[in-house]
Amino acid sequence: MTLRDIHVAGAWFVIGANAVVGAWALGAHYVERLRSRALWWAVIVAEVGIFVQIGFGVAAMKVDHLQPQKFHEFYGFVALFTVAIIYSYRTQLRDRLYLLYGLGSLFLMGLAIRAFYLSSR
Repeated sequence: MTLRDIHVAGAWFVIGANAVVGAWALGAHYVERLRSRALWWAVIVAEVGIFVQIGFGVAAMKVDHLQPQKFHEFYGFVALFTVAIIYSYRTQLRDRLYLLYGLGSLFLMGLAIRAFYLSSR
């Protein structure tokens, strides 16, 4: 298994984890019963997965001498900054926190899908 294979598998994890977390957080915005500590642990896992994914991508480029498609790296770094922006708005949007993380996670999922699509072309 190469670093590229791990990076591809990680892409599927990032897409799936952010889809689940996004849907869960949006549901929690409307259904109080869905609000739990487990949601926040899932958010942490999904967002840390993005950082790990970027690390594997950089390592794969260096070790396997890969040349990514145009804009593939751009979407990865936009995802990185999106996590920081979501985190920075958590206090200002305290009353809409579940909505922030729900929509933010779905946006991160979309960025991951776009980056994955570019790499498979």
